[in-house]
This record gives sequence, C-alpha cells and structure tokens, in this order.
Amino acid sequence: MAQETLQNFLSSLSDALKNANTETSKDKSHQGVITSYKDGVIKIEGLSGLQMNEIVTVEGLDTQALVMNLEQNAVFALVIQQSLELREGLFVKSTGQFLSIPVSEEIIGRAVDPLGNPLDGKGEIKKDKMMPHEASAPGVMVRKSVHEPLQTGIIAIDALVPVGRGQRELIIGDRQTGKTTIALDTINNQKGQDMICIYVAIGQRETKTAQVIEKLRETGAMDYTIIVSAPAASSAVLQYLAPYAGAAIAEYFMAQGKHALIIYDDLSKHAVAYREMSLLLRRPPGREAYPGD
Repeated sequence: MAQETLQNFLSSLSDALKNANTETSKDKSHQGVITSYKDGVIKIEGLSGLQMNEIVTVEGLDTQALVMNLEQNAVFALVIQQSLELREGLFVKSTGQFLSIPVSEEIIGRAVDPLGNPLDGKGEIKKDKMMPHEASAPGVMVRKSVHEPLQTGIIAIDALVPVGRGQRELIIGDRQTGKTTIALDTINNQKGQDMICIYVAIGQRETKTAQVIEKLRETGAMDYTIIVSAPAASSAVLQYLAPYAGAAIAEYFMAQGKHALIIYDDLSKHAVAYREMSLLLRRPPGREAYPGD
C-alpha cells in the first residue's frame, strides 16, 4: 500500500515537473530581451515566432514596438511610443496582434493621431471596431468599375479631368500653387453627398493643420470629415503610419456601404519619413514603389 502511494506521488511529481518545463519553455519562446536601442530602433534577441508588422510590448513600460526586420538571430522593431525609461536589458513580449486603430461613428468630426488617440481635447472616442492598418485589398475581379463621379466643385477639373469614386488622383505642383486648396474645396463640395472625408496631414506644421481644421469648421465640413495628423514634430514611425491609419478608417465606413474620400497631404513627406525609417533599419531606402528617395 505504501509502495503504491509512493509511486503515485512520484508520478504526479513527474507530471508537475513536465508541465512546469513546458510552461517555462512557452514563456521563453514568447519573451526576448532588448540588446540594442538606438534612434527609436530596438534590437530584440531570443524572441521566436514573430511575424512582420506584429506588435511587441516592453515589459514594465506602456511602450509598443512594430516589428520591421526579421533576421536569423535577431529582430529589429520601431518604437511607437517613446519612453525615457526604455533601455537595453528590458524584456519584450510578443502579442500575436498586428497594428490596428479603434474606429466608430464618433470619430467623425474629430482629429486623431495614427494610433487613434484624440488630438482635439474633446475626450475619448468610443471604440466600435479595431481596424488593421494593413489589410488585404479586394481582388480586381470583385471590384465594381468606376462609374460614379466625384465632383470637386472646380469646373475646370470636373469638365476636363473628371474624378470617379473608387479612383486615385495625384495633385502635382510647386510650392504655394494651391494643391491643398483644391483638396479642401473638394471636401467642402461633398456637403450633402453622403461622403465621409478623411484628411491625412503627414509631416505638416501643426499650425497649418489647425488652420485647415478651422477652415473646414467654418464651412460646416467638419460634420462629415475626420483629421488624421502626424505633424513634423512626431517620429518618422508615426508619419509612416499616418496614410495607413487614414485608409483603415475609410475601410470601416466602406464596409458599411458608405463612400469615403481620403486626402493625403502630402506623400512627399511620407517618402522622407520612409527613407529615414529605412536608414535606421539599415535597409536600402526608397526602392519599393515609394516616391523618389
């Protein structure tokens, strides 16, 4: 009897040790350590199973980083929220999630950053759904052809080079030639057209973005407009993410059967941010269909 009891005890102890070893190995596989931190880029070692564009968190800090480079023995990630306490030797955990932005109907009329944080001091925005910054686009065969016009309100453009809903259009011009004015006139002209407008300000001066918001408020266009701002003072990572955040918000309304107009102002500054980011990650800069380097 005593021998059976001893065998049962040894068996249960063996099972407990096996489970403990399994849990420890699982924890280790989802935990790494920061071995280098320079210019907003952290090098992580010991963290396996990561995917491109995955979010990792630094333990003990409210800091997230975006995985951008996967190498054989290390991972390089861009820090999204800067912290003075971030340093080498801290542990990093994988989340298994990709970068996304909280969206709801309440975001209309508001100004947010590329992570969905409000910038206008009007309080938190209720979250209805998390929209991924990068989602697979519908295939060409399932898309409807461009058949409905988008009126800019400028007769010369609407008559000579009409823009359709579902179409992309590039506005090219030198400085102070009125590129932003055309975009704002187009937003103002969407009043009563059942159109949600998103103005993405990339690398702009905050005073300029404030002037744009004030102009839209004066004409009543802020009732159907959302501002996504990554000002010049923000990091290259946030400026890089701004257009994706605007597209994610637009896709939320598109999924509801609504029309959406996105203005990117401007993509040249986005190219500069992408170049800066690429150089920090030791990648070849400006070689992946981004505007000139």
